[in-house]
Parts: sequence; structure tokens; C-alpha cells
Amino acid sequence: MGLRVRKKKNQSGSISVQIVDRTNRGYKVVETLGCSDDETEIDKLHQKAILRINDLSQNLFSKSLDETSEKLLLKNLLSKLTTQDFIPIGDELIFGKIFNNIGCNNLFNNVKSIRKQEDKNFLFKSLVISRLLYPGSKLELINYLSYFKNIDITSDKIYRFLDSLYQDEIKSRIETCVFEHTKRVMNGEIIVTFYDVTTLYFESESEDDLRRVGFSKEGKLARPQIQLGLFTTLQGYPLSYEVYEGNKFEGHTLIDILKKFQEKFNLSSKPVVVADRGMLNNDNLAYLETNGYKYIIAAKIKNISNELKEEISNLSFIDDSTIHTININKELIYKEQNEEINLINKKRVHKKSLDIKQRLILSYSSKRAKKDKYTREKAIEKIQSKISKNITKSDLKLSYYAKYLDIDNTLDIKYRLNPKKIIEDEKLDGIKGFITNDFTLNPNEIIQHYQNQYDIEKAFRISKTDLKIRPIYHRLETRIKAHILISFVAYAVYKEFERKIKLSNINVKFKLTFDYIKTMYGYKTLFGVEPLEMDEIQRQIYDAIYSKWKFGCPMRNSGKYQLRVNF
Repeated sequence: MGLRVRKKKNQSGSISVQIVDRTNRGYKVVETLGCSDDETEIDKLHQKAILRINDLSQNLFSKSLDETSEKLLLKNLLSKLTTQDFIPIGDELIFGKIFNNIGCNNLFNNVKSIRKQEDKNFLFKSLVISRLLYPGSKLELINYLSYFKNIDITSDKIYRFLDSLYQDEIKSRIETCVFEHTKRVMNGEIIVTFYDVTTLYFESESEDDLRRVGFSKEGKLARPQIQLGLFTTLQGYPLSYEVYEGNKFEGHTLIDILKKFQEKFNLSSKPVVVADRGMLNNDNLAYLETNGYKYIIAAKIKNISNELKEEISNLSFIDDSTIHTININKELIYKEQNEEINLINKKRVHKKSLDIKQRLILSYSSKRAKKDKYTREKAIEKIQSKISKNITKSDLKLSYYAKYLDIDNTLDIKYRLNPKKIIEDEKLDGIKGFITNDFTLNPNEIIQHYQNQYDIEKAFRISKTDLKIRPIYHRLETRIKAHILISFVAYAVYKEFERKIKLSNINVKFKLTFDYIKTMYGYKTLFGVEPLEMDEIQRQIYDAIYSKWKFGCPMRNSGKYQLRVNF
């Protein structure tokens, strides 16, 4: 049975579009799609008929063709194809699927200020996927669309889109769909959040309200920059972000983003906040304490009070599994938020105190102890060489080894090593501390939560390297924020892809999976695009994305895989 489209001219002059079955030198009308005398309408009916044949053929082949016949049919079809009929489909098949699953595929629908919403949805999705497969300049989108979609686009159109992309409503929609997806991955609960800030520099040397010269974590002195604050889960899955001026003190960003985070998602239970010591200064700790947040921070054991040092030095750490807990009652001195009095152009800030209870969790690592010992011995070796050269106070500024010295101010300033201080320092080798106000978590959970901060640091490494989020070449604030918006969604897609690949235990280096995706091909037919047979790794990647997951294990779909891709 062979199904074809026929255009039949009627006596009235109109054209009927029909699906006919040409079998045994005759034909039978299977279905009439409609008739019209308008050329555009006839073309639409013709396309509709082709799609209808596709549906009918699928049912037909599954019933009437055995495996051998199907292979012969496919061989005959492939013999008539040229290289122009083969197109890469991995982008849509893998990352397009994840993008849609996250829920960011219809962001611009019903946004009153945006015209051509379908076009905007397509461009945004393309920018996100191209950042994963071809990270770099937005102009890489031109190459991506040309290669994967056979679509030509101008740089002017890309920049016009970037100018209209960043809006508060769009950012809110994006954060909501990413947050809700992450929440589903976390089985409906956001228990712990990590927060950190990184700097993103610009190639341009000019500043404005957003791009400001500040302390660069990347060592890019005198370069204007912005700061990106990111909330993730324990595993590094993205939750929310904010962009700040480049010269803003990073410790001042936490309260702002935490308030916005709580307002956006109205969390029923407040998550435990984990951040490094620089983020959780006394002012921020006071805010967390008075607003019902739990927190975990690292404690620099060798910089805490002498009283606590003495108590710790008397503890016994037998091996790496030894953990001790010390309860702390202390008075927290902090500055009241927004309480400032202007006196003759000078600001006086009222300080307040708060009685708080904390736990100091202490862990030990023999590997860390060896490192501490090595660092100290190198420092002592360095200071001994300097002492003989009449060093000054400026030589000691911010130096690690200054704590091992005594200063004699009787006549000339002289320095000498203090053996007692060195012995006291040795007693703390290998010990790491974690401070929390959460008395419900056990010590191992607290240590594990903080040690997983590596994942949020990894998030920044991914965004800066794999996604090439920096340096940023844009000058306009709207384009800069659009760039961060695209990168945020790209990171969400990346993490979901990484999660599913890990669950599948595919025996290939993770970075190589992107090359396998780029070489997934299909061929054009009247019915759409049919994927070519995949190799073993490609099949495993496909299965990882399309299999249903429950409690971390794949549940295979029964029957033959449906691989048809529509573009």
C-alpha cells in the first residue's frame, strides 16, 4: 500500500487535497483534507496531508511490515539521500529535551511588552543551547543556527533580542521555572542552600553604575567588573541569583539576596544557609539569628580566642574519624541594619549586642596536619632569613609568620622567634572547625554540609570555563544582565544533564559526552527528520535523558524507542 498526496481540480475551479492509496495500478481515496481556490491555503492543506500520511504510515508499517521489509525500505530510501539531507540533531534531541523539561520553553508567552513571542522563545532556547555546545560570544549563535538548523541570522537581530530580553518579569519567570525544577529534583524540599559571590570582569576599561573597579577574585586589577551572587542546593543545583556592582563589599550582598529569595518563593521552612566566613560577618549573623535562619560557617581555628584555643589543644584527636563538639555562649556585637545618623556629613552607626548560642564542631585530618606542618616550617625558614636582614614592620604586613615573633621595643625594633608560640600552633595542626546555630543536625551532617560547598564553587568554575561566562564584552547594562540570564539557564540545563548522566553510569568521560551529542545525525524525509542509528555511547546518553527515573534508578520504557524528531 502506497500513500500519496493528490491535488484534484474540481469543476468549480477549486483544488481538493486528498490522500490516496495507489495500489495494483489503481487508487483509492483514503481521506480528503479540504478544498480551496487560494494558493496559500492549498499549500497549507498539502503540508497537513503530508503530516497525516506520517501518522497513517506509522500505524501501517507497525502492522504490515516485518523487520526485513522495513530494512529494505530504509535501504532504498537512504540510497536516494545526499549529504544535504543529513543534519545534526543532538542539540534538540538532548539539550532541547532538558530545556523543555525544566519549563523554560514558553517564557515569553503572554508577556504584553514582547511581540513575536514564538520567535523570542526560539531565540532564547537557541542562545542557551549554543552556550552549552559552542560557548563564547553571542555571535556563536550564528554558527550554531547555521550548522544545526540551517537558519541564517544577522548579528543585528541577536543584539536587538538581547536589548529586549532582560525584564524583571522574564527574570522572575526564569528563576521560578528553574527553582521549581530544582525543587522537584530535591523531592519537594529545599533544606540547605549555599551562597557565594564571584567577580566577572570586562575587557573594556571604562566604568559605569554597574561595572566598577573592585577587588577581583581573578586577579584582574584595574578592570571594571560586576559581582554575581548565586544560591544553589547542597548538590550545586541552581536556585536564584542576583547581579551587583563591581565595587560592592560581597558580605553586604547576602542579606539582600536572601530577602529577595524568601519573597520570591515564600518558603514554608527556611533553609540552612551555608557560606564562607567572609560572607557571614557579625551583622549578617545577627540578621540570620533574629530572622529564624540556621547557618553553618567555617571557623579559622588558629585565629579564634586564646581561651578556645587552649580548650581545643587539650582535646585528643586519635584518628581522622575523631570529632569533638564545644558549645559556645557569646555576645554578638553588630550594627543595626539601616540605622544611621548623619552628623555633620559623618555617619555614626549604632551598635547593638545579641546573646547567641552556637556549636563548634571540630574534625581532624592527618593529611591536613601534614600540610599545616609543612606550611609552618616554610614560614619559619622564611622569617629566619629575614630576621638577619633587620626587617621592619612593613616587612611583616599581612604575613603568615608574624604570629611566631616577639617584638622588642627597648631601643631598636628587634624581632625574635618565640618557641612557645610555635608549640601552641603545632597543637592545632590538622584541626578544622565549623560553627553553627543548628542544634538538630549531628556533627557529621554539619561537616558534610559545609564540605559540599565545593559544589557551589564548582558552579562558578563551570560558568567561567565550560560556559565561558567571562570575560564579558557587552557594554550596555541590559545586555550584561541578559548575558547572565542566558548563562543561568544554561547552567541549569548543564546540571540536569550532568545529574542524569551520573545516574546512568555511562563509561565515558563527562566532557566527551558533548562530542557524542554533536555527532548525532538524522536525515530528512517527507515526514520530518529520522535519526540515524546511534553508537553505543550515544544510545546510553539518549537513554539517560529519555528514561523515567525513580529513586535514582532508570525505569526503561517498554517497546521500541520512538526517535522521530520534528524541527
